[in-house]
Amino acid sequence: MKTIGVLTSGGDAPGMNAAIRAVVRTAISKGMTVKGIIRGYNGLIEGDIIDLDVRSVSDIIHRGGTFLYTARSPLFKTEEGMQKAIETCKKEGIEGIVVIGGDGSYRGARDLSERGVPCVGVPGTIDNDISSTDYTIGFDTAMNTAMEMVDKLRDTSQSHDRCSVVEVMGRHAGHIALQIGIAVGATAVLVPEVPVDMDSVIEKIRKTQKTGKEHFIIIVAEGVGGVDNIAKQIEAATGIESRATILGHVQRGGNPSVRDRVIATMLGSAAVELLDKGIGNRVICKRGNDITDMDIFEALNMKKDLNFDMLDVANCTSI
Repeated sequence: MKTIGVLTSGGDAPGMNAAIRAVVRTAISKGMTVKGIIRGYNGLIEGDIIDLDVRSVSDIIHRGGTFLYTARSPLFKTEEGMQKAIETCKKEGIEGIVVIGGDGSYRGARDLSERGVPCVGVPGTIDNDISSTDYTIGFDTAMNTAMEMVDKLRDTSQSHDRCSVVEVMGRHAGHIALQIGIAVGATAVLVPEVPVDMDSVIEKIRKTQKTGKEHFIIIVAEGVGGVDNIAKQIEAATGIESRATILGHVQRGGNPSVRDRVIATMLGSAAVELLDKGIGNRVICKRGNDITDMDIFEALNMKKDLNFDMLDVANCTSI
């Protein structure tokens, strides 16, 4: 391939810029031309394309978000939208695309691949919920951001003998909530993969009170929701002043951690290696210490389960 494109799609994640940088510089080192596609699949439909060179990606490795911007594209889900995207590829001479994003982004890459535009997916989502890979770009940074904020909440909870019910991101998956819960020593962790049992949560708080503890942290994944109601139930049942806090999209922002910068660079570079060999219809995966790849169709059919052994550890150490 002589010319490839790169885009970011779906929710932004710290480390996406590092992945873009790796794509551009690896491709240029192989003699390729690189086109930056602005605002994901929308940019591909609308022809919002820029040329990228080695200086275009200078001083972005440490920045959160994505300098190519990102957006969701309902039009791209239609045949009309996809055909417009393919026409843009032909006009710009784009022979393959590196798609950085989550499962929704992968579906777009699959659809383009089926229509003759080879794509390679790079996992970029703070939720770490892509089944084909152990790790997704942005997960480590998002967890550290959430942990720092919960640590600050703990200070005021301790000062007032309160219970803080904290919602972290994770609409369909509890990976962030689970690891944050362990990291902050939460009394309980509520995740969408497990039905909420408020009687059990309240009973645990009561038992922990008897050991002399007077302030509590409850971590709730976004997909569980209802943090205000959870706080009210705890206060009504225990008499402990309880406050709900939603951390929200601040978890998406901030400078990426060392881990996210390094892994994003390795994943982005691996994607270009495949396209350089004329290989598309693949997704890049991190498995243990290895960077590998697999068929995009197979990847989308996989399911990623919560680590229930980790959940057991969270429950038995939060006493």
